[in-house]
Amino acid sequence: MNMLSDISLAPMIQPTVGSAADLEHLGDQIAELSAHLDAAGARLLDLIREFDARGGWNTGFVSCAAWLTWRVGLDRGAARERVRVARALGTLPLLAQALARGELSYSKVRALTRIATPETEERLLRVGTAGTAEHVERIVRGWRRVDRQAEARETARRHASRGLHVYQDGDGMVVVRGRLDQEVGAVLVQALTAAREILYQRSRATHPDTGPADVSEETPTMSQQHADALALIAETALHHGMDPGTSGERYQVVVHVDAAILADPDGPGQSVLEDGTHVPAETSRRLACDARRVVMRHDADGRVTEVGARTRTIPPALRLALQHRDRGCRFPGCGVRFGQGHHIRHWAHGGPTTLSNLALLCRRHNRAVHEEGYGVERPPDGELCFRRPDGRILPESPPPAAVPADPVEALRAQHDAQHLRIHARTAMPGWLGERLDVGWAIDVLHPLATSSRGE
Repeated sequence: MNMLSDISLAPMIQPTVGSAADLEHLGDQIAELSAHLDAAGARLLDLIREFDARGGWNTGFVSCAAWLTWRVGLDRGAARERVRVARALGTLPLLAQALARGELSYSKVRALTRIATPETEERLLRVGTAGTAEHVERIVRGWRRVDRQAEARETARRHASRGLHVYQDGDGMVVVRGRLDQEVGAVLVQALTAAREILYQRSRATHPDTGPADVSEETPTMSQQHADALALIAETALHHGMDPGTSGERYQVVVHVDAAILADPDGPGQSVLEDGTHVPAETSRRLACDARRVVMRHDADGRVTEVGARTRTIPPALRLALQHRDRGCRFPGCGVRFGQGHHIRHWAHGGPTTLSNLALLCRRHNRAVHEEGYGVERPPDGELCFRRPDGRILPESPPPAAVPADPVEALRAQHDAQHLRIHARTAMPGWLGERLDVGWAIDVLHPLATSSRGE
């Protein structure tokens, strides 16, 4: 049996219904409304840029994009891109005006703002109005390729210029002068900082009674401290080890807090760092929410009478359950995966720490709840309720915006009032069907490509 004879060759697409004139009119409506939407999109980007610059999103949200995700319902990636494009258009007036007139689509503007500068936007505007969105994307990819090549050449030039000159001066002192790669320089700065800290601690241990009143002209300058630190680095490198102690204990932050402070920020007591620096009470409460703690009891004269074992304010098993339940920061609109356990009723008030008494908050929003006036509570129904500093509820999802009964006509009326002349051919590119030569276009458009071609 010939299977091919059983296969139907009938067209998969049904024939068009309606006259050619009707279909052309329908197409014109689509093109015109698309241009109206792009013009309205320009106004939206203007509002986003102003809202971002004025910090309107800074009401518990980590960024303008995070606020857009919560308030408008945009995907996180799309929200970040809207903010990026809005910021870029603030310095690219020609592209902004073309979008506002409906002459360029948002897709084209989004691509062009990846590479445009005030010096190049005029020529790139011509690319946008002459070509299709695909043409623009290809030009942008070619442009960025030239940028990467230029950046690689500059990086190679800087790397080739690296060097360290060590020579003996006329008086016998050794002079060190050099240029280092950025990452090498960063490592050196960290090493110098660590070595200076070690030398400082050694000095404090040798002269414990030295205070601010003892500071004299013999105190080493910063350059002298760096010289001493470099000597320590060299010595320890030769001896294979800078310090036999463990860095984990040495670099941890210790806060001494009285129990009364943890129970009530307005209560009597102290909250200080190891060196005596005052720490705000709410900061101490935030740090104590999810940390290791050691309870030390003192007598009336301040002498330590009892030191308890080191424990966690949130036991490991309970923390696993908390992470499994919350899956990320519970602050509205956040959702950062990793966070800190927050006690809705602080553990210092007494009573066991339970899962119902905890909520997972990221570092940013844990600070917002403790130190920026935001509140969180768990009503009897079990759902978390967040409040703004003024007491208003911050909902998990904001109420929908009001929309006119006929949004299309409202949009047209608004643009008519602005004297925008938008029609079916407003955003039509000037492309006549010719093949795009990306290499030639980049040679003509890109300043670096033009200069290299002239060389």
